[in-house]
Amino acid sequence: MPIPADWPTTEAEALAEQQRLRPLVQPHDDPAPGDPTPCRLIAGVDVAYDDERDLVAAAAVLLDRDTLDVVEQATAVGRIPFPYVPGLLAFRELPAVLDALAALTRTPDTVVCDGYGLAHPRRLGLASHLGVLTGLRTLGVAKTPFTFDHRQPDAPRGSWTPLTDPATGEEVGRAVRTRAGVKPVFVSVGHRTGLDTAVRTTLDLARHYRLPETTRHADSLCRRALADAQATGTTAN
Repeated sequence: MPIPADWPTTEAEALAEQQRLRPLVQPHDDPAPGDPTPCRLIAGVDVAYDDERDLVAAAAVLLDRDTLDVVEQATAVGRIPFPYVPGLLAFRELPAVLDALAALTRTPDTVVCDGYGLAHPRRLGLASHLGVLTGLRTLGVAKTPFTFDHRQPDAPRGSWTPLTDPATGEEVGRAVRTRAGVKPVFVSVGHRTGLDTAVRTTLDLARHYRLPETTRHADSLCRRALADAQATGTTAN
C-alpha cells in the first residue's frame, strides 16, 4: 500500500491542504440523478494502529441498509503516513482507508466514518476529507464531542440536540440518542449529505446498539487485520 507521493508530511503542509479542500465540501444532500434508492449500500470505515511497528490497518465493510447484512468487506495494511497531531488524524488514516474502499467490488452509496466531518476546527474532519477526495457521500459518527458544546438530548431514542462551536455558535453537528437512556453519539455532515439525512442514516444503522452497525463491523475487521499483520511479523517498508 504505497503512500501517495504528494501526501503531506509536515503539520504546515497538512494545514494548508485542509484549507485548500475545505471550500470543496458540499454540506447538503446530493442524490444520484434518477436513482430511487441512492443510499441502499452503506459502507463503514475504521482503522487500527500499531505505532511500534509503524502499521495501520483499515477496513471497509459494505452493508445493506434495509437488512444490515454484510454484503462485502475489504482491508488494507500499510505504514503510518503521518505523525499524531490532533485535528490532523485524517492524514494518518486516509491512504489505508482509500485502499480498503478501492478493494471493494461495489461502490458504496454512502460511507460512514468513525469520526468527524464538519465537526472539526477547520470543518474538514475525516468524513469531509474522504468525501472530497472520492466524491462519495459521507458522514461522520463520533463517540465524543471533540471540542464542541452540546446539551444532553432527551432520553428517548432519536432525540438530539445541536453540537455547536463555542467560539461562533455555529451548529456543526448533532448529539443523537441512538438508544434510550444511553449516552449519545455525535453526528456531522461529511460530503454530499445534509445533517438531517446524516442523523436519519445513523439511526437506521444503529437499531440495536449505540454505534452504527457499519462502525461496529469495520472496527472489528480492522482490529483483526492488524492482529493478523502482527502475528505474521509484518513490518512497514
